[in-house]
Amino acid sequence: MSTHIVLASGSEIRAQLLRNAGLELSVVRPRVDEESIKHALLAENAAPRDIADALAEAKARKVSGKEPHSLVLGCDQVLDFDRTILSKPTSPEDALAQLIQLRGKRHTLLSAAVIYRGGEPIWRHVGQVRMYMRMSSDAYLQGYVARNWDSIRHSVGAYKLEEEGVRLFTNVEGNYFNVLGLPLIELINYLGLQGVIEQ
Repeated sequence: MSTHIVLASGSEIRAQLLRNAGLELSVVRPRVDEESIKHALLAENAAPRDIADALAEAKARKVSGKEPHSLVLGCDQVLDFDRTILSKPTSPEDALAQLIQLRGKRHTLLSAAVIYRGGEPIWRHVGQVRMYMRMSSDAYLQGYVARNWDSIRHSVGAYKLEEEGVRLFTNVEGNYFNVLGLPLIELINYLGLQGVIEQ
């Protein structure tokens, strides 16, 4: 089996997590119309978990066509709030609206990963984390968005737990790597069992 891993994602944090774990990889940003896929699946009343998986698979499949001899890892993260999917905020006003909607309540982050080889899926996993947001004041949330917009504009839910966003929460149930958008432990387990990495 090829040990060359291609990350089909533009996420810097995912690439950093993989490199920190000692994996050698290259990054190829897939050109996938995520919104069209998402809207089509929502029209079919697909579960948020299935939408995350489908988006991750679309990215892996796209890049695998160009990298047939490599292991191609596609990833995606979806925020499920009462079976409604929240996307990355489009403006600071949108970010604030999302945070006001989420505060004081629970939502779920679904982090999907799919590996393709030779144009076929060979492994998939969707990690789940339950996030409990505190009842932050309007003033704090407004200041939070103003201070952090450049960073949180790329994050579903308009927060990053690894930054000031940790102050928005009272509890997190699940694996921290899933919060960051990658089921890293499960991925490492798979790669080890397949002899792709030393263990």
